[in-house]
This record gives sequence, C-alpha cells and structure tokens, in this order.
Amino acid sequence: MDKTILLGHGSGGKMTSDLINSVFVKYFDNDILQKKTDSALLNIETKCIAFTTDSYVVDPVFFPGGDIGKLAVCGTVNDLAVSGAKPLYLSAGFIIEEGFALNQLEEICMSIKTEATKANVFIVTGDTKVVKRGQCDKIFINTSGIGIIDPGYVDISEGKNIKTADKLIVNGFIGDHSIAVMGARENIQFETEILSDVAPLNGLIQDVLNAGHKIKFMRDLTRGGLATVLAEIVENNDFGIVVNEVDIPIRESVKGLCEIFGYDPLYLANEGKVLFVVEGDHAENILQVIQQNKYGTDARIIGEVTSENISMAILKSVIGGKRIIDKLAGEQLPRIC
Repeated sequence: MDKTILLGHGSGGKMTSDLINSVFVKYFDNDILQKKTDSALLNIETKCIAFTTDSYVVDPVFFPGGDIGKLAVCGTVNDLAVSGAKPLYLSAGFIIEEGFALNQLEEICMSIKTEATKANVFIVTGDTKVVKRGQCDKIFINTSGIGIIDPGYVDISEGKNIKTADKLIVNGFIGDHSIAVMGARENIQFETEILSDVAPLNGLIQDVLNAGHKIKFMRDLTRGGLATVLAEIVENNDFGIVVNEVDIPIRESVKGLCEIFGYDPLYLANEGKVLFVVEGDHAENILQVIQQNKYGTDARIIGEVTSENISMAILKSVIGGKRIIDKLAGEQLPRIC
C-alpha cells in the first residue's frame, strides 16, 4: 500500500478495493458489512425508527481527547440517543484529500472502531471519495445512524410535555471541546491540559430512561452550545426558563481562556454534554442516576421552567443581575465538529 492517499484510491477500481479491504473492512468488519452489498440489509423489528445524519469537518483532525473519527461516531450516536432511541447501525462516508497520510487514516479508523464498540453500534455501510489537493481540507466524514425508539419516548425530541416547575440538568462541564480544539489549532500551551469531552452518551441516557423517571426533553449541546439550546426550547412556547450562572459547571481554566479570547462559554460547542428537562419532583433522583455514570459525575441541576418571562431564557448572574439568553449569532469558533 502507498503511504498517502492517491486519486486512484477513489477511482472505484482495484486501488479502491484494496483500500476498503486493508483499512475500512479491517477495522469495521461485521457480518453485515462483510457482504459488501451496495445497501446494507438490516432486519429491524419495530414500528418506530430514528434516523439521523451529520458531517464532520473539524480542524485539526486530531486534538486533545479525540479526533475526527471519534467525533463522527459519538456525534451521530448522541443525536440518536437524545431522541430517546437506542442506536444500532451507522454508515461512514469519507471524503479524503489526495496526499493524506495513510497511517493517519488508519488511526482515525481505529478511533471509529473503538467508539463504535463502546456505544455497541455497527458500521454497516460506507463510501470513499478522493479529491485533488486543495479541494477539501485533509478529510471530511459523514455518518448516518439508525436506532429504534420505544413509543413512550417519541415526544422527547420535540419537548411537547415540558411544563412549569420542570428542572434542567446538564451532565457536566461545558466548553471543554471548543477550547481543546482551539488550543490544538493555534498551538496554544495551557498550564492545565484541557481535553475534548467527546464521548458516546447512549449508555448514560439509557440509564436515565431505564430508571423510569419522566424525561421531558433531551438535546446534546453541540454547535451553538447550551445557550442556543435553551433559546430553542422556549421559542414560541408558553413558558420561560431561568438558569443560575453559579450552577452551570464550567472549569475555571475554560472561564479564564474565554475571558482572554472574548468567548462566552454558554455558546461553546460540546461533544459529550446533554441537557435534560425532567419532571421537577424527580430531578434529584435523576441527578443521582446521571452522576453514577462516568460521563455524568459532574452533573448539576442548573435551572427550571417558569410561568414568567414567556418564550425567553433568562440567566441569573453570579452578582444577581439578569440577562436574556439568545441563539448564537454568527460563528463564534469555526470548525469544531
């Protein structure tokens, strides 16, 4: 095999076949993928299927705590999980720039395999395209995912049942991913290492659902961060949200860097954080369930749904002031996913 990706690897001929067998099948092999059909044939016995797709163009492709492969699996798994679904199958489509190092492609595929195993999902189909130098930045990955969803959870993704006195829970520190990627991109050396939080959250979410408590809404806090999700929840609804700044988990190192670079941590993207809206009376019990999972040890209740400030999300600051939380305007930190 060549040490770098060549245009011939995307030709559809022998070089493509060699690449598929020596790299992709090597790491993603399973009974369904092994058939090498144009479409994966899946036997799913359910009335409700969740389906999602996402594309990953992070720069740099390797960063503290992860890489584009880990990101591609976790991001799509989490999109399914926050809808109340159990993720089962993923596709993986690669657009690779001519000259990309083959050993780096293998490292990315190893990450995909590792995260897929953690999340108990299978890569069952995929595609590879190679473009000329300069036509993409190193490597882009698209993953689509299929999961099954219990009929009792179909309303979670829309938040139809949110009401006054419901509580908001975040499963840990926000902002780590954006700062880790920015540091890697700009070669910034931090006194305290900051790692991306990228992680598959379907196990954590399944723990919460299995506990039998009433979950009203879930959303992973990716582009636009916590602030944008809060603004989307209240938009055109007959309730408001109040969150307490003092309760939002943010590392001091992240706060400090946000002050230096002029970022608002509420808008920073995360790849291992989910916002839960839960029945108020069950909030403490749900918090305990979340904290028992390794991806939720730093979880906190950060606010509640109110009958005041209709269609607005309000932040109560540490010093007692209030401000409206709106959606992210423009691009705060480019190419973080």
